[in-house]
Amino acid sequence: MPKTRKQKEEDVKNLVDQMNEAKSLVLTNYQGLTVKELEEMRSKMREQGVSYKIVKNTLFEVARAKSEIKDAEMEQQEGQIAVAFGVEDEVSPAKIVYDFAKGHNNLEILAGILDGKYLAKSEVESLAKLPGKQELLAKTVGTIKAPITGFVNVLAGNLRGLVNVLNSIKDQKA
Repeated sequence: MPKTRKQKEEDVKNLVDQMNEAKSLVLTNYQGLTVKELEEMRSKMREQGVSYKIVKNTLFEVARAKSEIKDAEMEQQEGQIAVAFGVEDEVSPAKIVYDFAKGHNNLEILAGILDGKYLAKSEVESLAKLPGKQELLAKTVGTIKAPITGFVNVLAGNLRGLVNVLNSIKDQKA
């Protein structure tokens, strides 16, 4: 049974809220995936704080026009699409969809939106290849920590040398 106008308005309102809350969006063509495959991908997304919603193209366009990302110049998509909303991390939706699409030929990345800017398919794939937020933070901390660790090792080297000399003297007298 088709949705009533009121149901569609409610769907658009929910979509607008999700779009305004999300840091990034990834639009996909999911047709050809089984329900089991979709659920598998959704469970991976839930672990990363990403939601995935199947939306009619026209409702998506109406919601985008009413949202804060209305300035993103987008190409018109064909048929139904599914949208991955990244609320916690900007890279997570692109990374999960890209990794899942490698093993499932029926899933296709169409486009994306990051910080209100339109991303083409190739840009979304480039974004997906970036390291995750936690990995980048760990690398930054490691880079900051490296000089301090080196300095501590240099200072400890003098003490080690002194201990070795004292042990040599003790061994000679014993």
